[in-house]
Amino acid sequence: MDPSDNVIGLSCRPSENFPDIGGRMQDIVEKTALEIRSLIRSKALSPIEVFDAFRARIEAANPAINAFVTVDFERSRAEAKRAEDAVMKGETLGIVHGLPVGIKDLQLTAGMRTTFGSLVHKDNVPTEDELMVKRLRAAGAVIMGKTNTPEFGSGANTTNRVHGATVNPFDLALSTAGSSGGSAAALAADMVPLASGSDLGGSLRTPASFCGIVGHRPSPGACPMEVAGDPWSPLAVDGPMARNVPDAALLMAAIVGRSSRDPLSQDLSADAFLALPEVDTRRLRIAFSEDLGCAPVSRGVRQHFRMVAERMAGMFGSTEWSHPEIRDLDDTFEALRAVGYGHSYGDYIDQHRALSGANVVSNVELSRRLSLEDVGRAHARQSEIFRSFETFFREIDILICPAASVVPFPVENLYVKEVDGRQMETYIRWVGIAYAITLSSHPATVIPAGLGPTRMPFGLQIVGRGRDDVGTLAAAAAIEARLARDGVLARPLPDVSMLTTPGIATSAGNIPDALAAH
Repeated sequence: MDPSDNVIGLSCRPSENFPDIGGRMQDIVEKTALEIRSLIRSKALSPIEVFDAFRARIEAANPAINAFVTVDFERSRAEAKRAEDAVMKGETLGIVHGLPVGIKDLQLTAGMRTTFGSLVHKDNVPTEDELMVKRLRAAGAVIMGKTNTPEFGSGANTTNRVHGATVNPFDLALSTAGSSGGSAAALAADMVPLASGSDLGGSLRTPASFCGIVGHRPSPGACPMEVAGDPWSPLAVDGPMARNVPDAALLMAAIVGRSSRDPLSQDLSADAFLALPEVDTRRLRIAFSEDLGCAPVSRGVRQHFRMVAERMAGMFGSTEWSHPEIRDLDDTFEALRAVGYGHSYGDYIDQHRALSGANVVSNVELSRRLSLEDVGRAHARQSEIFRSFETFFREIDILICPAASVVPFPVENLYVKEVDGRQMETYIRWVGIAYAITLSSHPATVIPAGLGPTRMPFGLQIVGRGRDDVGTLAAAAAIEARLARDGVLARPLPDVSMLTTPGIATSAGNIPDALAAH
């Protein structure tokens, strides 16, 4: 490796095998994943040049926002070199060949530290990749490093006692939400064109909304999970995050497919995600809902969503304000979530309570207070919600609602404690607008829709029919394309110069005092 490759702000040096396309590094990092993919395949752009450009952006911007918590640039550059060699040899190229990808720090990466945001695992280096990472490597991805997450993904603010907090690229005093906040911030700051996320109660959707990027919560089993503690549960899923919907579909294509170790896994074809069907938005039957009839949503978000919905209405065939019936939302979700925590982290808390964060502890403690009757009732309620959604979608094609119930909040706050004066009884209840969709098992794509009431990114959940990930992404892509032509609702971009200015004040790395409180 060239010693100069360790220098922050290195200049772009294409391989001798590829012509210089004449652009600056910024030109490369601003290109979509699909554009970079095409340029690599046509030999107009070298995977080495792509790596160098994104590495330089990480080195310049990461100190301000703390999105990446582990990198191994020597290894990543070697992967980029192998990707270049494969192009030159005319080998068959994978779906994401030569594309830099960030991996959430909950997902196992062989030979690269995976901490789960836990002090107990701060030096953990797995010996094997988990399935999503295996598939990405097999598809030619260049793994750039690990992105920040709260401890075991337990939190809607991306902060932990190992790596500190990730801050929002649009305002360094505010949160990215969680738990895929590191991936969302990295994408918003153009540190990578693609990143992995995971979602139980909104963990990739809320950060996508806060950071103005795209996150897709797949149907259970669409992206198989071989290391899940309870593979029969439909709550937790892995999913793609990107800066636009077609790029998210590209990443989705690389990770779908049946797995014998995941009983819910679906036998989906990558080709369907590589060539999303064209959707005429004028034929879509849309239901708008500001709160799904059950979730706490702030007055400011409600008012702004109504404005957005009114502005969008003309692009659809028909619109109505309605939603499926959802009963006992909070108790149902918290009970089912706690069952998984009790089984996965009960022993961990007993052994390492002093090193554990408040969110993990509270979930385990709730699991120990639940009765069999509580759990049985929660399963029955989820079945009712699922059936309610299936009936509702016989009359509509897409349900659109806010992706987040509140605007981005100060990073020092571990969670949202009240919404318009209504106290949130647990740290998770403010994201009810997200976990209501989780309980339905329907796929949902979050897309940016301009700036919200506080001039921060505002996201929409595009909810599709059950198990129709392709249709949901296709509809989201069509809506995104229409919004891109709207000066108010187009995707907002952060001021990158703010992130790369030496000495700029930032809250990155600071840890909320409440994080260690039990």
